[in-house]
Amino acid sequence: MEWDTPIEFDPVILMFHDPDRLLSVRTAIGAANALMTEFPCDDGEEFVAAIKACLDVIQGNASPGELRAAIIRAAAEAGITAIAVLH
Repeated sequence: MEWDTPIEFDPVILMFHDPDRLLSVRTAIGAANALMTEFPCDDGEEFVAAIKACLDVIQGNASPGELRAAIIRAAAEAGITAIAVLH
């Protein structure tokens, strides 16, 4: 897979401490961007696992669902509310 290939999953809406700040994550590249630029900490186990899951999905070694679950766990670890949207 290439970085610019959209790998989509059911959206996860991240709600940060500022109630006006929401972010919808639904692709592997969107997840990587959110983790690297929006998360308040970058040293937790779940954060590192989510970063690895982004790479694994892009390389075809994990499913988008596994990445989605990793984003939700990383958000919980960072104190970010994650709303899991299902279609």
